Amino acid sequence: MRNCALLRPASGCCAHTASGHATAAPPSSVMNSRRLTPNFWSIGALITLLASTVPVDAREFRAADIQEENHPTVQAIRHMGQSVNERSGERHTVKVFHSGQLGDEGRTLEQTLAGIIDINRINVVEIGKIVPELNVLALPFLFRSNDHDRHGFVGLAFYDAGARSIYTTTRPVRTLADLQGLQLRVLQSELMDKMVKVLGARPMNLPYRQLLTALSTRLIDGAENNWPSFIRSGHYKVAPFYAMTEHTRGPSVLIMSRRAWDILSSEDRTIFHNAARASADYMRRAWQRLDEQSRKQAAEGGVTIISEIDRRPFEDATKPLRDELRADPKLGSLIARIESAE
Repeated sequence: MRNCALLRPASGCCAHTASGHATAAPPSSVMNSRRLTPNFWSIGALITLLASTVPVDAREFRAADIQEENHPTVQAIRHMGQSVNERSGERHTVKVFHSGQLGDEGRTLEQTLAGIIDINRINVVEIGKIVPELNVLALPFLFRSNDHDRHGFVGLAFYDAGARSIYTTTRPVRTLADLQGLQLRVLQSELMDKMVKVLGARPMNLPYRQLLTALSTRLIDGAENNWPSFIRSGHYKVAPFYAMTEHTRGPSVLIMSRRAWDILSSEDRTIFHNAARASADYMRRAWQRLDEQSRKQAAEGGVTIISEIDRRPFEDATKPLRDELRADPKLGSLIARIESAE
């Protein structure tokens, strides 16, 4: 998934969607965007309308990521920013706000649609809430390996997000029966809630920053994520059982506010598009190294790694979720292509 092939292409980019861009707001305004008054939005919309009619010669673009500063996705966005700066003759710069400085993924997505954030790296599950077609990429037990005009943003590139697996605090998960009754934190999406329920556990939606405390205090029994997040969050210290269910391999998506896109010249759009594609290659190489290092660190840290799991019961239990999307003719063909891939 090097390019945003699932997002309809237009004007030389992987996808176009209809929304807009507002002038850069200070961080305090961004963080409290849900409490902004109607007057703010009216003024912002007017400024946006006037600003978006003329391509800009030079600009600083605001980029958001919830991951910490040294995470491969943050480094990849910085790599993209350096490329944009060089290719534009130092006219454009990209300022990266990492570690959730501009809010969680739900909030940063809202701000991207409003044009307050220009570029955003976000999990495909969050995007799936407004672009249902992308839920296909987050379907449980669909992938076996790693081998939008109306939505308000432009898709630039896919970033690898690894395979997500289940980790627990008190007992290992080796079979489907081991999941029965456990309370697991999952990504905040209807699809993920359904997945946990059909597997026999109970879903809980918690902001990512609260997860370590919830695991430590046994408010929840476990969670699910990839190796790097498991290690870098410190979750491995309080949830010492990691079951390699590898139930989803949904990517992250690098998107750009349509309003920011609209003020770019055709030449600059090509610059951003090519820089994003190059950053995806950069990110995947960094991710592979970190994924291997993280698994090794987990083993050295005393984590019980359950790698021998019979996936068939898990696949059978989640089959209704795949069948539900398969019933849509547009999505059914895509699911079939993924299932038939070697």
